[in-house]
Amino acid sequence: MSKTTTRILIAVAICLTVGFLAGFATQTSVDTWYSTLNKPSFNPPNWIFGPVWTVLYILMGIAAGMVWARGVYHIWVKTALYHFGFQLMFNALWSIVFFGFKQPFWALMVILTLLVLLVLTIKWFRVISKTASWLLVPYLLWVCFATVLNYSIWSLN
Repeated sequence: MSKTTTRILIAVAICLTVGFLAGFATQTSVDTWYSTLNKPSFNPPNWIFGPVWTVLYILMGIAAGMVWARGVYHIWVKTALYHFGFQLMFNALWSIVFFGFKQPFWALMVILTLLVLLVLTIKWFRVISKTASWLLVPYLLWVCFATVLNYSIWSLN
């Protein structure tokens, strides 16, 4: 197995693990507290989130693995991966704050930070691999949608 394939598989596993762990916070209140909230008309059905996030975590892992395979000795690769790691932490933190702590306003602050970190990650990934940066675009679009959804839920409640 090539170095690139190995690093992609490891990165995908890390991303899916983070998503799985963040899912615990979601499951604690998705059928209880979350179901009682007022939601906007464009709120998707709950079943859509799991498949969408699974695909996004896989794309994120592929992108990170591609960048990682370029060698962590290079300052640009290190910088790109640091940004990726921080945005991944904020990704998980959002689920904890929104679903675990049931705090839509503070979750909005987290997701806005995530958006900034994600844009910076894409910028740094683009320096290393244009393909890797493009793999993060669906994630960026989904987080933009999630930000609008989070804001709407906060403002309606």
